[in-house]
Amino acid sequence: MIRLLLSAMLFCLPLTLNAQKIFSTDYAHQAEVQVFVTKHAHQADLLVFRTQYAHQAKDNRGLWFFTEYSHQADRLIFFVEYAHQADLLIHFVDYAHQARWQSGTKKHLMFR
Repeated sequence: MIRLLLSAMLFCLPLTLNAQKIFSTDYAHQAEVQVFVTKHAHQADLLVFRTQYAHQAKDNRGLWFFTEYSHQADRLIFFVEYAHQADLLIHFVDYAHQARWQSGTKKHLMFR
């Protein structure tokens, strides 16, 4: 009975994880999401705060931890040169409490 319960929990676990451990790829074809960094916060879909530690990158609210290796990441991104190339527009903020979605229409891009 316990094995069955644990198996069910492990099966459902990936469905509830939010992707916030990020790896920046060198090439666009390696990425799952194309990202453009805006100059101003009001232009972004998501305000992102870079966390210092992986355990701080939780929930889907813009707290990102950049991993050293792609296999450690929840989501692979590529930074594009122009906004029209991007799936997601982000703006880096200075404080964790500023991280948030400004447009919920693209929230699905960062769910895993």
